[in-house]
Amino acid sequence: MKKSISVILSIAVVFGSLALLSVLAGAAQGRSYYIDSALGNDLNSGTSPKSAWKSIENLKGLSLGAGDKVLFKRGGTYNCELTLTCSGTKENPIIISAYGEGNKPVLTTDSKTEVLRLFDCSYITVEDIELTAHNGGGIWIDTLEKTSYGISICNVAMHDIQNYKVNSRDNLGAGAAAARACVMVKGLPSHSRYAVNDLTISNCEMYDCGNGISIWGSWNDEQTPWCENESDIDPVFNEGVLVEYCDFHDMDAEAIIVGMCNGALVTHCRSINCCQGEGTDENGKVLYYTAAMWFWGSVNSTIEYCEIAGQKNVGDGMAVDFDSYTHNCTYQYIYSHDNTRFMCNCPNYSGHHNNTVRYCLSVNDNRGRSSMAGSAGEHGFRFYNNTLVNCGELQMNNVHDALIANNIFVLAEGATIAYDVDAPFKNVTFTNNCYYNYLNPAFDLNSVNCLPGFVSENTGDKNSFILSADSPLIGAGIKINDGLTEDFFGNELDSCNIGCYSGTGAEAEEYQPESGFGMIVRYIVNIFKFLYHEISVIID
Repeated sequence: MKKSISVILSIAVVFGSLALLSVLAGAAQGRSYYIDSALGNDLNSGTSPKSAWKSIENLKGLSLGAGDKVLFKRGGTYNCELTLTCSGTKENPIIISAYGEGNKPVLTTDSKTEVLRLFDCSYITVEDIELTAHNGGGIWIDTLEKTSYGISICNVAMHDIQNYKVNSRDNLGAGAAAARACVMVKGLPSHSRYAVNDLTISNCEMYDCGNGISIWGSWNDEQTPWCENESDIDPVFNEGVLVEYCDFHDMDAEAIIVGMCNGALVTHCRSINCCQGEGTDENGKVLYYTAAMWFWGSVNSTIEYCEIAGQKNVGDGMAVDFDSYTHNCTYQYIYSHDNTRFMCNCPNYSGHHNNTVRYCLSVNDNRGRSSMAGSAGEHGFRFYNNTLVNCGELQMNNVHDALIANNIFVLAEGATIAYDVDAPFKNVTFTNNCYYNYLNPAFDLNSVNCLPGFVSENTGDKNSFILSADSPLIGAGIKINDGLTEDFFGNELDSCNIGCYSGTGAEAEEYQPESGFGMIVRYIVNIFKFLYHEISVIID
C-alpha cells in the first residue's frame, strides 16, 4: 500500500514539474499580438491570426515584456504613431515584425511625428517591415531615465520621409521627424546622461528621405564639444554600435552620422546619390554643409568596406570627414567616386589625434578641394596606401606627427597640391608616394612622379585601378605594420606597393609606359603649373 502511494506521489511530482516547465517555457516565449488592417477587428483578442486587431490602438494600453511579439499582417498598411517604453531581455527580446505572406507590412504616418519611438527601451528587435512618413520621421531612439541596450533594426525598408530641398541644416535635436530622418538616436544637443549601447542596424534600405541614420550622444553640462579646455569635456559615448549591409540612396542629405560613439563599426554599406542638396543660394553662397558618412565627436570607431558616390553638396560632399573632437578613428577600404571632394576634416580647438585613412580608392572626386586638416590640425594622422585618381585640389597642411606614405595622387587638370614647407619640422613623414600631373614635394623621400600603370582607363570600373604587372609602383612602397591582411581589392598583402593595390600585378588592357619625351614635357608643364600657383598665392 505504502509502495503504491509512493508511486502515485512520484508520478504526481513528475507531471507537476512538467506542467511548471510548460508554464515557464510559455512565459519565456512571451505573448504574440497580431494586427491585420484588412480583416482584423479591435474588439478581437489579438492573440491569433484569426482574432487579429485592425489597428495599433490596443497596443497603447499594453505593457510589453520579454519574449512578447507584435506582428503585422504582410500586405497591409497601418497608421502608426507608437511610443514604447519597455524592455525585453538579451535571451528573449521584444519583437516587432511581420506574419503571413506577401509584401512587408507598411507602417506609416501623415503627421509631423515618428512612426515608432523607443524611449528607455532595451532588447527590442524591429524587423521585416516597411516605414514611410511623408511629413514625419522613422524611428526615434532616446534615453530619458536609463541606458538602452540591445536594440536591433533588421531588414527594414524606410522611404518617403520628407525628401525635399532645404536652405539650412536640419534640426538634429528634436527627434527623427524634425531631422527628416529614418533613424534618430538621441539628438544634438542631448540633455540625457544615458547612452544607447549595443545598437545594431543591419540589412536595411533607406531612400527617398531627408536623412538616413543620425546618431548622437551627450557631452557635458553645457552639452557642447567646443570647449577650449578639453578638461571641461565629459562625454557619454554610445558603446558597441554596429551598422552593416545597409543601402542608402537618393537622399537630400546624409546617410550616416557616427556621433558620440566609442567603438562603433559601419561596414559594407552603400551611399549612392545622397547629399543631393547643393546647399547654396541663388548667388552660390554656401548655406549649409552635408556629407554622406562621417564621424562627429567619436573615438575608436571605424567606417570600412563602403561605397560612397554622387554627393553634390558644395560645402562638404566628401567621403572622409573627421569632425569635432574625433580621435583614434579610421576610414579603410572605402570606394569613393564622383563626389564633390574626397576628404575634408574639421578638428576643433586642440585638433584631432591618431586618426587613419588607408586602402581607399577615390575616383573623380574633384568638384572641390580636399583637405587633411583644419587650422587646429590633425595630430598623429596616418594616411597611407590610398589611390586618388582625377582628384581636385589637395591640401595637406596642418598635419603634425603624421605619416603620408604609399599613396597615388593623380590630379585633375589644373588642380594643385598645398603643403607646409616646414612639414619635416612638424615630424611629418612624406615618403614613397606617387604623383602625376603635379610636382611632388621636395622632401617626399623616395617618391616617384610617373604614370602609375593601371590596368585600364575605364574610370567607371574600380578594378581598372589595379596595377599592371610592369607598373613602376609594384614593390616601390614601404612596409607598414598595422595588422591588416588584405588590400582594397581583397588581395593578400604580399607586396609593398604604392597605392591601394598590393598584389603582384595584373595583365594590362591598355597600359603603355610613358615615353621619355612625354615625361620631360610633363615635367616642364608641371613646373610652370607650380610656379603659376605659387605666384598666384603670393599675389592674393
